[in-house]
Amino acid sequence: MEIKATQMHQLNTAYESQKENTQEDANHPKTAADIQEWLVSYLTVSLEIELENVDRTIPFEHYGLDSLKALALTGDLEDWLGYEVDPTLMYDSHTIETLAQHLVEEYE
Repeated sequence: MEIKATQMHQLNTAYESQKENTQEDANHPKTAADIQEWLVSYLTVSLEIELENVDRTIPFEHYGLDSLKALALTGDLEDWLGYEVDPTLMYDSHTIETLAQHLVEEYE
């Protein structure tokens, strides 16, 4: 799937905003709720999914997240969180809710 110029602009804008928030909140660890919100926002922009169609309790595969998109998401998530995230967690954790909880527990 080719990313259109408007999508790229939205992603860059969201990324820059998140990057600024990360720098401001570097000493404040992210909560599971923070991570869930970031993941929902990322999916709505990068996969062009309406917000009301994102369910935090269903598997990532439901959204058509292929391996390339999962790697891109993982890289952007690492940048936002400020630490390395195992790319297999997307598949091991299965849902937005369980991935966020795992990250909080793993990296506290």
